[in-house]
Amino acid sequence: MKILIAAVLTVTSLGALAQTYNVNPGETKIVYVGKKVTGEHTGNLTAKSGKLTLKGEEISGGEIVVDMNTLTSTDITDAEYNTKYVGHMKSEDFFNTAKFPEAKLVIKNSKKTNKGLEVKGDLTIIGQTKPVTFLVTDFKKTESAVSGKSNLTLNRTLWGLKYGSTSFFKGLGDKAINDEFTLAIDLSAKK
Repeated sequence: MKILIAAVLTVTSLGALAQTYNVNPGETKIVYVGKKVTGEHTGNLTAKSGKLTLKGEEISGGEIVVDMNTLTSTDITDAEYNTKYVGHMKSEDFFNTAKFPEAKLVIKNSKKTNKGLEVKGDLTIIGQTKPVTFLVTDFKKTESAVSGKSNLTLNRTLWGLKYGSTSFFKGLGDKAINDEFTLAIDLSAKK
């Protein structure tokens, strides 16, 4: 009986250690960089919603939902070309936001390293889900808030984004687009 009571108390106390924080879309920043032979394009995306579950100083689960229709370009100053570029990024050639308006990162777990939190999860883009591992730096936790920064380098072709990829199309010349792109995430979440 004492063992059963001790087990129940242990499970109860472990459950009490888990804390949930809601992603704050207004304070979370997502910046992308895509490179090509002739330069690069940068822009922003907006987190729609999300939550993080923490046990101690580690992320034990959660998800972040990104509204893909918020994709912008910050490097193109010509209004007409900017609109054309953003429209192309939202088209079937790339993110097909009419059919797939959201991308989602589901966090499975994390572990502390000497460089930060190593996070493992599944990233869904255009309806395809692939595992990802990335590092969260500048991780800060208080009773009421959590913040952290991360730079993810992703190979877009793993999610079926093949447009302009020399891995699939030859003779693209200066129309070639790098397979890898980066996402810089500055995350803010509150209770």
